[in-house]
Amino acid sequence: MFKNKWISFLLCLFFGVFGAHKFYEGKILLGIVYIFTGGLLGIGVIFDLICLLFKPNPYAV
Repeated sequence: MFKNKWISFLLCLFFGVFGAHKFYEGKILLGIVYIFTGGLLGIGVIFDLICLLFKPNPYAV
């Protein structure tokens, strides 16, 4: 399934600590982990933002 890079990036930017971008990608379990850990203490959100910038659009999950 292909997802839009920019939608995922914006979800990560504004709602990353809640794992919104992970739910959008269909990674439900990881989204729940992000909710309970605050986006892996913010480090996971920053890492995801950088990775999303270098993914092609659209990208496969």
